[in-house]
Amino acid sequence: MSALTAPNEVVTRALLRQVNVPGLDRPAALITLDNGFDHTKPNTFGPGGLSSLDEAITAALAAEPAFIAVTGKPYIFCVGADITSLPLLADREQALAIGQLGHRVFARLKDSQIPTFAFVNGAAMGGGLELALHCHYRTLSAGAAALALPEVSLGLIPGWGGTQLLPNLIGIPAATQVIIQNPLMQNKMLKPKQAAELGIADVLLEPADFVERSLEWAAGVVRGEVTVTRPEVDKDMWAGVLYFARQTLDQRLHGAVPSAYKALDLLETAKDADFAAGTAAEDEALADLIFSEELRSGLYAFDLVQRRAKRPAGAPDKGLARPVTKVGIVGAGLMASQLALLFARRLQVPVVMTDLDQARVDKGVGYVHTQIEKQVSKGRMDKGTAAKLYGLVSGSVDKAAFAEADFVIEAVFEDLNVKKQVWAELEKIVKPEAVLATNTSSLSITAMAAELERPERVVGFHFFNPVAVLPLLEIVRGERTDDATLATAFAVGKQLKKSSVLVADAPAFVVNRLLTRFLGAIFAAVDAGTPLEVANRAVDPLGLPMRPLALLQLVGPAVAYHVGGTLHAAFPERFGISENLKRIADSGQPIVVDDEINAEVAKLLVVGDQPLTEEQVRQNALDALAQEIRLMLDEGVVAQAQDIDLCMILGAGWPFHLGGVTPYLDRTGTSERVTGQRFLPRGVASLAG
Repeated sequence: MSALTAPNEVVTRALLRQVNVPGLDRPAALITLDNGFDHTKPNTFGPGGLSSLDEAITAALAAEPAFIAVTGKPYIFCVGADITSLPLLADREQALAIGQLGHRVFARLKDSQIPTFAFVNGAAMGGGLELALHCHYRTLSAGAAALALPEVSLGLIPGWGGTQLLPNLIGIPAATQVIIQNPLMQNKMLKPKQAAELGIADVLLEPADFVERSLEWAAGVVRGEVTVTRPEVDKDMWAGVLYFARQTLDQRLHGAVPSAYKALDLLETAKDADFAAGTAAEDEALADLIFSEELRSGLYAFDLVQRRAKRPAGAPDKGLARPVTKVGIVGAGLMASQLALLFARRLQVPVVMTDLDQARVDKGVGYVHTQIEKQVSKGRMDKGTAAKLYGLVSGSVDKAAFAEADFVIEAVFEDLNVKKQVWAELEKIVKPEAVLATNTSSLSITAMAAELERPERVVGFHFFNPVAVLPLLEIVRGERTDDATLATAFAVGKQLKKSSVLVADAPAFVVNRLLTRFLGAIFAAVDAGTPLEVANRAVDPLGLPMRPLALLQLVGPAVAYHVGGTLHAAFPERFGISENLKRIADSGQPIVVDDEINAEVAKLLVVGDQPLTEEQVRQNALDALAQEIRLMLDEGVVAQAQDIDLCMILGAGWPFHLGGVTPYLDRTGTSERVTGQRFLPRGVASLAG
């Protein structure tokens, strides 16, 4: 790749046309970004796309139009730089040139003497949003999918003016949220209304006839009939906001995400530096980050989430899937109630819950109704949809209500005998072709189905809590699960908008097995005499979403102890039983209170006299992960290491800068030291050298 070409670039063309707008004595110049594909392949900018935009701006300026406007193809404005070309850059000078080219082209809109407008008709992310920020005015479609500057989550920074323009448009608190906080919170996006309220857009317009309405609005601005006012940015709070943001990053990431700290530095620059100096600093930061291990891990993780998650490895032909017109849920507790709401919302079919008595059933249905009411009150659901969902979810104490169900999932107590009893009862009631799914987190699907007349229709369907938030679905194939059942499970998972990964029927599957091994290594250090505070801080350099003891509290010590017992029974040499964990579970006391270790819990522990250092605890935990992942791959629990990483990202919230987990283990040398080999080839999720 030369400094200004990318051989594999899908070039987004900038198509220029003159548009006559009522009330103006000259045509307007409308530039439409279009890569020639449908909306499933969004517009991006590489060197070719930037050059095309440059040419279109030159031609537009030469025609001396009433104004210049940039918009996108249907549903898409632009989602930013073509990140697939970044690993092809040969050296830092090429990386610097890409940043400089984007800045030079976009700045022509900012510096134009002719008014410039961005008609943001659809998704605008990264460099696409930065392009819009360079325009003098912005209209935004209320139907746009999302707006964001997600670069920090990948290991980059907004490198085409975003760190300089945004804070001076909407203020430093909101800009810090959009540029740093949102990307690090599961890559949170802005809805159009939120973006407009922040001041990113000057006017929010309905999607119908959006471009025509935008042209009329722009003409009003040019004629002086529409006045755009923007609040003055408060620069007195600048230093305080950034100081607090840096403290927050230190507490949460402990230096683990270089891009976040680079972004903070650039936001600080934006307060007083002139635009040319600020964008030059962006160029240097971008060039540094493009040749970082964190970026390569981030790009790898992004590819997993965007591509592999949508084409699950090992999934059978989707043509084998059976239709699902009614869903049954065994249980009416919290997990079952969350499932009922999810199935009703996504599948739009009747969902019936059962439990042991009417009080429990009523409580479960009541939970669903309450959640629907909350969505309506927050404006996230209209009353018509709510009324429909009320009618779809029902409850019964009689399992005969499942007679016509095509898909039945159980969410009962995590005990093999209880679950076997449930299926034995249901097999006599449900249709012969009905899928029997279990939300078990650790038990054997094969054992659960062993005594049934038709074990081939039992499948693992393991969600993660909270169900509405975490996108992972572990679909577990028992020894006798057939392809039709599996295909139906994957089809339902897709309808539920979950990312499904095929998992073999192995103890605790993927995420729970790895987290249990990870926490087990940390708790072993506690048992040996390491203070809870030391063990809890030990993995801070990884920049995980939460510390180990906070994770344990979220999972629940009793649940963690139970899953640990299942794994101890299967692999006693690697999964120990911690009596201290049992003491904590039995006490019912919280481990962490206001981010501090509960002193009362610490008093419960019976420990040894061989404490470990933070570094020793961390290395033991990483070694345990490396060993367990290699064993899981050798056992065929999943198809490849990529599936392990996808599970950890989507099910455990492990960050992009780690690539999930295996890229980090590779780049720290842990993989080779513990297992004798890397998980991924050099150049995959890492620098090639």
